[in-house]
Amino acid sequence: MNYTIKKLQKSDIDILKIDKYILFLVGKPQSGWIDLRKTKMTKFDFLYKLTTSKAALKKITIIPGETDYFIYKQIAKKMGFNYLKCPKIPKNFIYPNTYYLPYGFKQNEVCNYLYKVSLKKHKTLSKRIFGYWNFKKYYNFLIIASIIQKEAANKKEMKLISSVIYNRLKRKMKLQMDGSLNYGKYSHTKITPQIIKNNKTKYNTYKYYGLPSKPVCVVSQNAIIAAIFPAKTKYLYFIRVNGKHKFAKTYKEHLKYIRKGKRKSY
Repeated sequence: MNYTIKKLQKSDIDILKIDKYILFLVGKPQSGWIDLRKTKMTKFDFLYKLTTSKAALKKITIIPGETDYFIYKQIAKKMGFNYLKCPKIPKNFIYPNTYYLPYGFKQNEVCNYLYKVSLKKHKTLSKRIFGYWNFKKYYNFLIIASIIQKEAANKKEMKLISSVIYNRLKRKMKLQMDGSLNYGKYSHTKITPQIIKNNKTKYNTYKYYGLPSKPVCVVSQNAIIAAIFPAKTKYLYFIRVNGKHKFAKTYKEHLKYIRKGKRKSY
């Protein structure tokens, strides 16, 4: 195939020089999607708006502990989509952060952007801790971190809860943690004995041994670090009393905290 390159005429060069001079006066073009608000304008107006108009951005804050189900709903609403699904992003792999998405992004562009930013964040953390990136190994820590994220009342408790998870796994005990059932659309659902009885998924750590196959929710860096570096304890149980958890090494001690918690609730 032959291509013909048109030689610039002197008049074309003069116009480019003028455009360059105008841009020198008004500044550099803004990045992102820009709403010029007009379809017809003078060249100077066009270049001026191109350099001074603010990019139309949608601010979206994704908090640790939320699930893909609600995150995609939140983004769809902000961006004006009927729905949003990102099947190429691993379950609850999105890194909690504040994102500024350009108005006009299509669904696949939103998904690609979230994936690239999240992958970069996770890779950076993994390389900082381990010195390398191994998705399978790291993703397993995300699963543990997601349960920690759902269960912990604060940052200080995270490594203690992590130690309970590892101690129970080591002893081949069921985790029996409510937080594992707060997946997907059940992110904010209060876990009841009825739910525990009827839920047949691998997220039900009362029914099945080991970890769920996917993270329960998106997780903070603190939860990931807690999953990788658990506290060294002999704790096997914990229960929330007055907004904080009481940790126990034996079931007898655990029952004592259960009774104490019931008295406080009266």
